[in-house]
Parts: sequence; C-alpha cells; structure tokens
Amino acid sequence: MSHTIITEKCIGVAECVNACPVACIHKGQGKNKANKEWYWIDFAACIDCSICLQVCPTEGAILDKEEPTLQREPI
Repeated sequence: MSHTIITEKCIGVAECVNACPVACIHKGQGKNKANKEWYWIDFAACIDCSICLQVCPTEGAILDKEEPTLQREPI
C-alpha cells in the first residue's frame, strides 16, 4: 500500500519531500486548482512509512492509502 497526496489540497510546502527516506515524492508540473505548486508520490517507490503524514502541515493533504484518482502524476 502507498500514500496519496491529494493534488487539489497540496499547497506546495514540501516538508514531505525532505522527510521522505526513499525520495518517492516529486514536484508536479504547473499549478493545481488553488494556483499552488503541488507534489505527488510514486506509488511503486513508497514504503508506507507515514513520515509524510507526520510532517505535512496541510490537514487532509495526504491520505494513508493509494487513491490514484485524487493525485495527479506527470504524463
């Protein structure tokens, strides 16, 4: 199982990027609907450690399950 960054809730703080022990969180292209930078989790690389959940200051921006319909990824 993986975690999911909800694209439309992410505000680009990026605390999760530096905290991730396997570097599976990447910057998305462009802006989300809130005109903010956003990040995405590589589901295949995520080790389900939950550190991203602990460090993210945006309530509800990261889910503790894989939900591909809520997270944009590069095309």
